[in-house]
Amino acid sequence: MVGIRDVARKAGVSTSSVSLVINNSGYVSADMREKVERAMAELHYVPNALGRNLSQNRTGMVGVIVPTIQHPFFATLTSHIQRELAARGLKTMLCSTVDAETGETEYVDMLRRRTMDAIIMGAHTKHDPEYWSSIGRPVVAFDRRFGGTIPSVHSNHMEGGDFIADHLIPTGIRRLVMIGGPKGQFYDRENTAKTKISTFPTTRYYVRLAELLDEAGIAHDYVSAGEVSDFSGYEQAVERVLSDVAHGTGEFADADAIVSSDIGAALAVQKAASYGIAVPNRLQIVAYDGTFATKLAGREISAVHQDFAGIARGLVERVCALIDGEEANDELVPVTWQSAETTIL
Repeated sequence: MVGIRDVARKAGVSTSSVSLVINNSGYVSADMREKVERAMAELHYVPNALGRNLSQNRTGMVGVIVPTIQHPFFATLTSHIQRELAARGLKTMLCSTVDAETGETEYVDMLRRRTMDAIIMGAHTKHDPEYWSSIGRPVVAFDRRFGGTIPSVHSNHMEGGDFIADHLIPTGIRRLVMIGGPKGQFYDRENTAKTKISTFPTTRYYVRLAELLDEAGIAHDYVSAGEVSDFSGYEQAVERVLSDVAHGTGEFADADAIVSSDIGAALAVQKAASYGIAVPNRLQIVAYDGTFATKLAGREISAVHQDFAGIARGLVERVCALIDGEEANDELVPVTWQSAETTIL
């Protein structure tokens, strides 16, 4: 096996000079770098990444923790994160807390033992913000607010609520139904004033939309579809609402608009078609996220699109800054609106 000494002998330089070239550290003349790189190529020498990382007290590995990769949102986001990390020479260690039936503690322990360089935390956690701050190692939160020294990256969900209201209210809707995650996510923490708050920025678009509907005097309801990994919960919630609309009886009989995640919106479009409910003439449906799942309905759906590339870039930029010992602040990523023009009979 070819080693660093072989490269040094071939190039006619010291082993320390070869090390400087491999690690790209310290001053090396252009002539010496050329000699070393030529010797490496001729000897087919591959640097030992593990040894290099150990010498730099780094592993080149970043843990990405999400609830489940089965969900279109997290599948799309993790692919963008992995691409961003790879562009910076970093590997991704993916933890899906629901799919693996484990929490994030194992990965936090790995971070503490320095078997990874940082964590991007995007799953629900029962740990208090103080727990994350006490780790003392690079952690960046996605769509979560841990407070303290933990930077967070998330979409401008308030803007998302504005987009939906601006689209639906002028159409004269009378009653809107929102279908989303557990209602407990809206107020899952207390601040120092003992006021209930939420660590989930995503809930802001529901809250903002509800505020604007109240101002316009439009009735609205919230139906919980369960946890993000509970796809059957979305099916049941959509069936509950659409059945009432189709039969003209029940709690949601007069609903004329539905807002949900891509999965809920796609299911609502499909269910409306099976019931013969005209969309958007009788029932308007809006999706929130803008993943490939909006196309599963077989028709175009009006949607708020989150900028997955922008989110991933913001997360990875902050991870790299923290790894390098720099400070990192929160980032609010803009969302965009796409209106559907297709009428579904």
